[in-house]
Amino acid sequence: MSVIELSNVSRAFTVSSRAGLRRTRREVRAVDDLTFTVEPGEVMGYIGPNGAGKSTTIKMLTGILVPTGGSIRVAGVDPSRNRLRLARRIGVVFGQRTTLWWDLPLKDSFAVLQKMYGVPRARHRENLATFVDLLDLGDLLDVPVRQLSLGQRMRGDIAAALLHDPEIVYLDEPTIGLDIISKSRLREFLAQINKDRGTTIILTTHDLDDIEALCSRVMVIDHGHQVFDGTLDRLRSSQSAPRTLIVDLATPHPPISIPGTTVTRTEGPRQHLTFPPTTSAAPLVAQIAASYPLVDLSISDPTIESIIARLYATSGKISNV
Repeated sequence: MSVIELSNVSRAFTVSSRAGLRRTRREVRAVDDLTFTVEPGEVMGYIGPNGAGKSTTIKMLTGILVPTGGSIRVAGVDPSRNRLRLARRIGVVFGQRTTLWWDLPLKDSFAVLQKMYGVPRARHRENLATFVDLLDLGDLLDVPVRQLSLGQRMRGDIAAALLHDPEIVYLDEPTIGLDIISKSRLREFLAQINKDRGTTIILTTHDLDDIEALCSRVMVIDHGHQVFDGTLDRLRSSQSAPRTLIVDLATPHPPISIPGTTVTRTEGPRQHLTFPPTTSAAPLVAQIAASYPLVDLSISDPTIESIIARLYATSGKISNV
């Protein structure tokens, strides 16, 4: 059975504006007719530009907001009608809004959460030891939360969201403020939690490396509408983004002329040739090697950033999985 079910969900807000002495009101639909399900143990990337409706959706899934249309069930219950009951089954990290107590040492925040959620002490100690090790929190436990850096606090918030063994975790920008090494370690931690505990993870982020590292499924929304739902491979193929051959010749040379390719840039002896994603690179490489003084060659696939940019530009013009 799906752990998250949305059926024709909408959320509208009334926005007031003033022009001179006249006040007008208009309705803005932050989420519009959204339908999808999430299965137990899935890691889904939920992405879109600022104002797309991501945060509004997460707030409805946690029961903070009530939908103005449609229905939602999370872990078998209506979130808005069962907020306290649902709170024991979910974990949430909302970007730069901490769930930790600002003036308490980190370990005291964890102790308060153990009491709030009624986690058995033995289980709390076991989870805390695991998370302190995996998230490198040992030296931070006695530090007041207000003295932690953003990256340190984010690690603390993620541990706090998982201490009560939630079935579902919503993570909003979990790698914000982290350096490259810390990001990699956090991604490994989340992947391990998902594998070992079957925790369902909904991830919203602007760091698309997080999506590539963690998510088996990607959902893209824009202006409250779902514009894509599927795998990363499906997302790449849906946009027909060209691949690139980066060719290094022995000397500078006029643009390479090979049918099916287009030279987009030259840098001395280096040339960049694009070709369709459905075309095999092998015959192109063979032709270049036979006709030009080839020194080196590499193939560059389109970045996830470029694919998402193309998708936003063509919202509603692709088919979902």
